[in-house]
Amino acid sequence: MKIQRTIQQKLGLWRNTPNRKPLVLQGARQVGKTWLLKQLGKAEFEDVAYFNFEEQPELKQFFENTKDVQRIVQNLSLVHGRTIVPQKTLIIFDEIQECNDALNTLKYFCENAPEYAVASAGSLLGVAMSKGQSFPVGKVTFMQVNPISFAEFLSIDSPQLFDYLNGIDQLAPLPDIFFNPLVDKLKTYFISGGMPEVVATLVETGDVQTTQQVLQDILNAYALDFSKHADNKDIPKIQYIWSSIPSQLARDNKKFLYQTVREGARARDYEDALLWLSHAGLIHRIFRNNKPGLPLSAYDDLSAFKAYLLDVGLLRRLALLDPIAVKEGNRLFTEFKGALTENFVLQHLVACFEGMPRYWTSGNQAEVDFLLQVKNDIIPIEVKADENVRSRSLTIYNEQYKPPVRIRYSLRNLKMDNGMLNIPLFMVDYTEKLLQLA
Repeated sequence: MKIQRTIQQKLGLWRNTPNRKPLVLQGARQVGKTWLLKQLGKAEFEDVAYFNFEEQPELKQFFENTKDVQRIVQNLSLVHGRTIVPQKTLIIFDEIQECNDALNTLKYFCENAPEYAVASAGSLLGVAMSKGQSFPVGKVTFMQVNPISFAEFLSIDSPQLFDYLNGIDQLAPLPDIFFNPLVDKLKTYFISGGMPEVVATLVETGDVQTTQQVLQDILNAYALDFSKHADNKDIPKIQYIWSSIPSQLARDNKKFLYQTVREGARARDYEDALLWLSHAGLIHRIFRNNKPGLPLSAYDDLSAFKAYLLDVGLLRRLALLDPIAVKEGNRLFTEFKGALTENFVLQHLVACFEGMPRYWTSGNQAEVDFLLQVKNDIIPIEVKADENVRSRSLTIYNEQYKPPVRIRYSLRNLKMDNGMLNIPLFMVDYTEKLLQLA
């Protein structure tokens, strides 16, 4: 299966950037970082020299005793079996978090040998950095790899519908002949989610049970990471938190409660485990904001947050929600308080916009699902899991803060009405474009 991912355009630009710095791809395990770098090598370079520090730990010796880039490249060329040629060979360091000396050497590639194209990836790089390991600040270019988006999924599963969505240039309702199939495709995406191997399995085979197994394999691999890479004292706590996420999101008030993790659990005992999951890119923490001022981060209430998974397919599998729900009307969107739908929207907002969204509450009166900072505007967002779109909370927020526009994601059609932009759930990837039209 060939899929064109949006980030590939950025990778191509990096390849041709003057004064190019070494590249670091960040993202959770199995979101496609290695595939992206190898595709970049095939498309833009004559040769690819691939090195994996997890599979080849002996490579670490090349970096422990010297910071001389030319000497390191000579040794790597011997392992590669061919000369690594500046500008023509892409050097890939995979799982670079396993070798801190290699990570530090990126600085010397930047300063002393910029003619070499060096790209690295690390699935647990955030965890490594959080432990205080030295890092070549300002000497590398970061890019974040997220799960496959719904639009990217649509580009391979239904190119005609993908082309249709890309051509929309006005805020007008979509004809039913397009709208209804797009809702069906969205249900299919909720089965697979955006992990590349899972998407490939479902699109190529159409076999839901095999898709279920691939999702479970990924969850099992994450659990193995807990035991291999986390501190021993945190391993069971990480597992408890991870397993509790569906229960956390199943309540009307989705605020994260430590008591839901385990009876008697306290924040100070579980904070390190929670941070590990966040640094590993496996969860998104959304903090409460009681005063939507600029910047949003200045008004975080750090004592209150919601926790979502990185991918809606993984959340559905972790919650043991059977794919049969896809055939039962809109049940897939409304199951356990619409948590899948909220997770889906957040997953795409994180990928499309800079800065993590927040959520807003006003005592016990109102709660707005997300606040999004777009340049110097703060946009309130409500997520509705079906066609019932009445929202008292957005009305209260609008009366207090008069935002330039309000967004509601739902299964209703595209429409702009008195400052309310209703976006069909399947168009979440196009939010920035629709905001410009609004």
